[in-house]
Amino acid sequence: MSRPWRPTSSSPSDCSGGVFDWEPALRHLDELNARVEDPTLWDNAAEAQALMRERQRLAGQVDAVRSLERGLEDALALAEMADEEGDEASLDEARDELKAIKERSARAELEALLSGEADGNDAYVEINSGAGGTESNDWAGMLLRMYSRWAQQHGMSVELIEETSGEQAGIKSATLQVKGANAYGWLKTEAGVHRLVRISPFDSNAKRHTSFASVWVFPVVDDTIEIEINPADVRTDTYRASGAGGQHINKTDSAVRLTHIPTGVVVACQAGRSQHANREEAWKMLRARLYERELQRREAEQQALEDQKTDIGWGHQIRSYVLQPYQMVKDLRTDVETSDTDGVLDGDLDAFMGASLAQRVGITRED
Repeated sequence: MSRPWRPTSSSPSDCSGGVFDWEPALRHLDELNARVEDPTLWDNAAEAQALMRERQRLAGQVDAVRSLERGLEDALALAEMADEEGDEASLDEARDELKAIKERSARAELEALLSGEADGNDAYVEINSGAGGTESNDWAGMLLRMYSRWAQQHGMSVELIEETSGEQAGIKSATLQVKGANAYGWLKTEAGVHRLVRISPFDSNAKRHTSFASVWVFPVVDDTIEIEINPADVRTDTYRASGAGGQHINKTDSAVRLTHIPTGVVVACQAGRSQHANREEAWKMLRARLYERELQRREAEQQALEDQKTDIGWGHQIRSYVLQPYQMVKDLRTDVETSDTDGVLDGDLDAFMGASLAQRVGITRED
């Protein structure tokens, strides 16, 4: 029996299997540079584009390491000279530079873990509120802001693809498109159920409430990845766009919802000004969702014995955010926690993402 859709990829294999090994990386970069000089490379455009992306990624990692080495040498030289001359101001400057180099080094170490075939792609982030009405809707809206802030802090752009507002506050659902280097590689660690405990601002009795929202992350599929979908397997529905209101909301049935019947995958788009534009974007999202399902299937097969695969479903929480009676955010997969709840909700997620990435490849981080 033939499959209704089939993902393929012509991306070259990673030289390090998820860990950036210096000598193999240099050899692989030399190989890629040699292949770029081959005049027949562009006979296969998809393969050429995949190779160029791999070369750009690897060259960026090599340049980052060399930049760190130069910075470290300069900072140590400054510290040595300052120590000999008793120059406290220069010594403080050297300390600041070494601290900055340490932070850059930690970031580069994590970037090296982003070697999956779609890690370099842009990402869709889909947020859905759980049972609980206004409480969960407000929590979903807080998550929408949190991921938007994280993306902006890392120089990425954010576009709201779809939003269904809650009756009193927050959102019932929303889909963001995050554009930037390794957007999917970072954000894929956030997929799962997020739990909030707080004194409800909507409860006149000031009782503590628990709310849930789910986050689903899938890569934007580019032209180098082919996804075949049988149009007969897809149901198309149109409806009136909803949101914050105002003149920018289209009064016609311009929003589009696609349902892939064999898998039950549903996507929706209302950001475009026309039904045609929303239909085109919705098809891109559907291809991306089905591709993400295939990536998850492969990952589940590879990690079945270690059982590290996070089940994206209700009751499978990945992180708890407690605002009352104490303040703590704790990741239930890695045990990383912090009392800086305001910082986390304002987009400070790197510690959680980094620990999750390291866990996926069996690296224990002490920081």
